[in-house]
Amino acid sequence: MADHKERDWSGALGSAAPQPAPAAAGPAKIELYEKGKTVHNKRIDGPFRRFKWLVMVVTLAVYYITPWIRWDRGPYAPDQAVLVDLAHRRFYMFDIEIWPHEFYFVAGLLIMAGIGLFLVTSAVGRAWCGYACPQTVWTDLFQHIDRFFDGDRNARARLDKAPWTAGKITRRTSKWAVYLVISFWTGGAWIMYFADAPTLTYDFWRGEAAMVAYATVAILTGTTFWLGGFMREQVCIYMCPWPRIQTAMLDEKSLIVTYKDWRGEQRGSLKKAAKNPDAYGDCVDCLQCVAVCPTGIDIREGQQIGCITCGLCIDACDKVMKDIGRPRGLIDYATLEQCEAEAAGAPATPAWKALLRPRVFIYFGVWGAIGAAMLFALGARTHTDLTVSPDRNPPFMLMKDGSVRNAYTLRLRNMEARPRDMEVALTGLPQGAVMWTEAVSMDNAAPVQVIAVPANETKVVRAYVMLPPGAAADSFSFRLTSLDEQREQDLAETRFAMPGNE
Repeated sequence: MADHKERDWSGALGSAAPQPAPAAAGPAKIELYEKGKTVHNKRIDGPFRRFKWLVMVVTLAVYYITPWIRWDRGPYAPDQAVLVDLAHRRFYMFDIEIWPHEFYFVAGLLIMAGIGLFLVTSAVGRAWCGYACPQTVWTDLFQHIDRFFDGDRNARARLDKAPWTAGKITRRTSKWAVYLVISFWTGGAWIMYFADAPTLTYDFWRGEAAMVAYATVAILTGTTFWLGGFMREQVCIYMCPWPRIQTAMLDEKSLIVTYKDWRGEQRGSLKKAAKNPDAYGDCVDCLQCVAVCPTGIDIREGQQIGCITCGLCIDACDKVMKDIGRPRGLIDYATLEQCEAEAAGAPATPAWKALLRPRVFIYFGVWGAIGAAMLFALGARTHTDLTVSPDRNPPFMLMKDGSVRNAYTLRLRNMEARPRDMEVALTGLPQGAVMWTEAVSMDNAAPVQVIAVPANETKVVRAYVMLPPGAAADSFSFRLTSLDEQREQDLAETRFAMPGNE
């Protein structure tokens, strides 16, 4: 085997293997703009490709099928399992129902998603970009459609250069029609999350849906068709900000797709290596790693912003190494620290050991703590809620007999999918204090009132509270109690205005 030269690992992301300097031929012309070249990636089979298949099938199935799953919540609530009900300001996910005042649950999910991305990046680099990002998933799907209509890599490249004959026009039209159908399904599936899917589908095709539904489908159809069908890797390299953020999060301990140039260089064909084995490394310069890359980069030039860490180059290189009888792993998931140690003669370290680092545990701990806190809050929350707003103009009414009356607006929230009777009581006021509502005459005033609240609604009630002559109070509370087997309660503190403390 050849004497392997050491690589300079001073950069956090590595650097390209040194190449011989070209002969001086005058100042090079610098191009400020280079026309993009279409990337035709080659089909490959291997563990990472099969995992990409699995992720693509699962994510697309979840996206397209979820709006059609039914979930019985009783006669007073929608039966769609996942629904963002903007009209009634509700978010449903199976047994969970989020109200507007509980938006902190949504905020918690968004925070968990952000920390989850940090966790994945610190553990396995840009694996999110390589497998689960929507741009990656739809691009991968459209690339398989390309192969179905135009053939594999070389056939597609030849077809691109071929003149526009009737055959080429037919292929292109058929392929773009399939693009368009998938893009339309994508936009159509999105709007199903915001209304009852069967009803909206029926209204949509009859032309009776809201204009915002047609506009949303049109926009998402166009963006999916263009970004997934034509721009593809350009979105990842130029438009998406996440690669820049992820790049800043990587260091020499990050698990990334790495070319082990200390083992692969000097590159040369099998014939050259057979004639002079000490002068060449394991890389036979077959360019299979470049051919299968969905963004068209050469991983042997070091980590680049175009690398989405999908691992297809590993599948391709491992296949070549097996065919020529050399050990796998010339391109592999590894940290720069592990590669540096391996290049110095240390035994190869399992890649999974890179996950055992403080940063990964910290991110996982924070992520898990937020998730546990949200689960606790969901389990401990009540399905009743009361808010009180006192009148400020006038703050009180002084009656003829010396009693003082205040007016309040109560909002009684019933978060159950059934109507419930709720008891509103006064606490913290002197004896003799009474209350009545607009639906109850003053003659029936009492410290306690029972109000019927419809299912999944907030009932607004105008309430009046009166203190007898000579009594005084500053603050008190309304107590709301559901009159069912749950007996849930909620307290809302407020002020009682009277002469001298208004």
